[in-house]
Amino acid sequence: LKQEQAYVRDEFGKLLEQERISSNEHLTRAILRERAATEEERQKAQRFAKQLEEKDRELKKHDAYYKEQLARLEERSAQFYKVTTEQYQKAADEVSARFKRYQSQPICADLQEKILQCYRQHAQETLSCSALASQYLRCVNHTKQQSMLGRGG
Repeated sequence: LKQEQAYVRDEFGKLLEQERISSNEHLTRAILRERAATEEERQKAQRFAKQLEEKDRELKKHDAYYKEQLARLEERSAQFYKVTTEQYQKAADEVSARFKRYQSQPICADLQEKILQCYRQHAQETLSCSALASQYLRCVNHTKQQSMLGRGG
């Protein structure tokens, strides 16, 4: 009986050892699979990181390019505005110089006022204002002559 018990124990021990070895092999394979999957994920993450960095560099490059273009456009716009303003001012000055504004003052204004007053007072007797009208015409003709002499005509 002792021999049988020893035999059973021995067989049982061998069986346990085989189970332990088998479990260790399964565990080792599972660990290796997990490590491989982890390594694959790490490599994938590195690829994505590189792609992201490349995209970021591209975006920065585009951003710099467009900022440069915008600065050029703003500079051209400022130059165009300056030139246009200068040309406008020059043209306005030329027009002002070519077409001087003359200041005219009414001539013989006091006589004109007296004639109007006379006509109002003597609406039915306009001939009574003829002396004033003649005086006004002489004043106007005299002023015309003076103006022509001043212009050399």
